[in-house]
Amino acid sequence: MAKTFFRLQKFLRRTQFLLFFLTAAYLMAGSLLLLQRTRLVIQQGSRGTPTNQALPVLEEMSRVGIIEPRTLQSPRPGLRLLVGMDALQEPALDQQHSPHWLLSRNSELRQLRRRWFHRLTSEQEPLQTAGFKAMKHTAEHKGTYMGCFTHDLRERTLKGAVFYDLRKMTVAHCQEACAERAYSYAGLAYGAECYCGNMLPAAATKPEECNSECKGEKGSVCGGVNRLSVYSVEQLRAGTRRRRNVIYRGCFRAPENLTDTFPASLIQPNLTVETCSEFCSKKEFPLAVIRGQECYCGYPTRQFSLHEGTDRLHCSGTRNASSSAGGEYCLVYQTPVQDTRCTDRKFLTTKSKVFVALSSFPGAGNTWARHLIEHATGYYTGSYYFDGALYNKGFKGEKDHWRSRRTICVKTHESGKTEIEMFDSAILLIRNPYKSLMAEFNRKYAGHLGYATDRNWKSKEWPDFVNSYASWWASHVLEWLKYGKRLLIVHYEDLKQSLIPKLKEMVEFLNVTVTEDRLLCVENNRDGNFKRSGAKQKNFEPFTQEMKDLINRYILTVDEALRGRNFSGLPREYVPR
Repeated sequence: MAKTFFRLQKFLRRTQFLLFFLTAAYLMAGSLLLLQRTRLVIQQGSRGTPTNQALPVLEEMSRVGIIEPRTLQSPRPGLRLLVGMDALQEPALDQQHSPHWLLSRNSELRQLRRRWFHRLTSEQEPLQTAGFKAMKHTAEHKGTYMGCFTHDLRERTLKGAVFYDLRKMTVAHCQEACAERAYSYAGLAYGAECYCGNMLPAAATKPEECNSECKGEKGSVCGGVNRLSVYSVEQLRAGTRRRRNVIYRGCFRAPENLTDTFPASLIQPNLTVETCSEFCSKKEFPLAVIRGQECYCGYPTRQFSLHEGTDRLHCSGTRNASSSAGGEYCLVYQTPVQDTRCTDRKFLTTKSKVFVALSSFPGAGNTWARHLIEHATGYYTGSYYFDGALYNKGFKGEKDHWRSRRTICVKTHESGKTEIEMFDSAILLIRNPYKSLMAEFNRKYAGHLGYATDRNWKSKEWPDFVNSYASWWASHVLEWLKYGKRLLIVHYEDLKQSLIPKLKEMVEFLNVTVTEDRLLCVENNRDGNFKRSGAKQKNFEPFTQEMKDLINRYILTVDEALRGRNFSGLPREYVPR
């Protein structure tokens, strides 16, 4: 009995020691993890953005899904604005990284990690080869499946609009997008790319070569590598209103020789807008031009740039002014067809010798500027961060390493001396701080296209955001002026108002030669995929007088600094409210 009791006592002592050891190890591991996270966050906050050492870790975490892209794209503002304005106070560093903030951040990381693990396990399910044979082509799809065809990016058969969605592409989504733009065929490739056109590809191939599963629809085929799954969407078009996507561009003086200016034409008695637009859409032209009973199709060109419109009264010389015009004036309509003369993009074939930044404060229109630059030059732009939403919409440079030098320029919101001096030159994009702050606040709480709720604006987050980010808006410009080697200053408002002249300056700065017609194509596709509707917040005013006083002083400081470097000052609309 004593021997049994001794053994039990010995076992319990060992168990106690083991439990104590495991508890101590667990607490030490937790402490080290907390310290590591705290150091990572402070590295981000100390300069307002991730350091060189922290960036690769964050990029990799973003790519595998542990950290959302928004975390990388929204570095916290720095605290380095020293411009002799003692009255302007900023939140202290210990307040920005309080224990409460760290606890909420750790909770957020745990949730992100759970989502990442769930997504990782679901994505790693083996895809059975036999499963491709069972993939649907017609079930639940309204279009008619035409077959599998070869796909050459350099010489596309479906030359119309192009759409990307590397997470949610489906056959129905592609069909609807092409049908809405008046195309007859929709083709899918690589599981995530959608191409539209009005001519069926000539080179058919074996059905099994279209074996890429749609990213957003398991069991459905979305083409393959250099292969298109093509659907006819004529029946979808028949059920839609033909004029739904036809936009009136205005009344213009007709060019001297209409036949030379426009590649396709139609003469028909009682010509209507619907008839002309449908004719030009089938010919894959973005413009439908009407003069009397004559319909012409084409693009904006140097001979017909659509820059000098005239009063519509000049186009009302006949009984039906909405559909015809006579004499030396013509009516112009935008068809649903996309102008594709400038949509082809690629990576640089050789590494760029000049490392160029596209720098801006968040919310200043950097994504829009990238859209314009990519379409004007034909080359992808890179990014210091990674944003999955941008990558999914065709900004393929997002996943390319930002120092690869395979992109025409690199997006950055950085403003530290080290980060600035890494670049040989930079386009510095500046926007009215009032607009920038609202745009970034909207993006932070509702993504690229959404709006923050009234609750967000009325919470304490908004005044804290203004106090912190307003100084960053100013310090970002001041530090690029101080450390930038070669700068081109572009004001967002000037770019918006005078698109082609300002875009010419930017393209010349990047040492790329482009044609006038390509720039006109960019102008025809100026909005891109990330333009918020301005109707919701047109007259919205979230700034208090105290906020305005703070921002106005920063505006005056930046204006003075620009003039001190022999640049033009800020536009007049920046002037204090």
